[in-house]
Amino acid sequence: MLNRRVFLQQAAAVSAAGMAGFSMNAQASSPAEKTLHLYNIHTGETVSSTFWAEGFYIDSEIETLDMLLRDFRANDVIAMERELYHHLHRLQTMFNAKQPLNIISGYRSPGTNARLSANSNGVAKRSLHMQGRAIDLRIPGVSTNDLQKAALNMRFGGVGYYPEDGFVHLDTGRVRRWQG
Repeated sequence: MLNRRVFLQQAAAVSAAGMAGFSMNAQASSPAEKTLHLYNIHTGETVSSTFWAEGFYIDSEIETLDMLLRDFRANDVIAMERELYHHLHRLQTMFNAKQPLNIISGYRSPGTNARLSANSNGVAKRSLHMQGRAIDLRIPGVSTNDLQKAALNMRFGGVGYYPEDGFVHLDTGRVRRWQG
């Protein structure tokens, strides 16, 4: 029977080509394992998932995270941009989150996004949510203002600040900021 480390090493040798998303320097400075604790406020689902170990993604765990971040209105799932998971992990670690990160919105199908956009000025017609490149979240016990400041300091993409609604939008687009 293989232990986890041997399995991961063998899987890594077979799937090394799948690592295009991050540079070797990013891998070398990363912890051996990255686990996310997420809660989808709309479905009530909670996931604790080790999505990164020994410098490689664990595809089955990524699929679990993608499922939690699905468009719950249409029950559509898309492969979310993996970089988002690293940024969520960084925020979770930075704030030493004791409870799961609360996910307000992950993937949105084009149909769902069009319906939401028609009913709200705060939903972009060409939202990165439709590409699996954006997440709206809050962290229990952390002010929305502090979460926004931390996300801005990470300088990794778009950061939308929605203090009235109590969440922050993160995406992997160009670095920019706005308030909703």
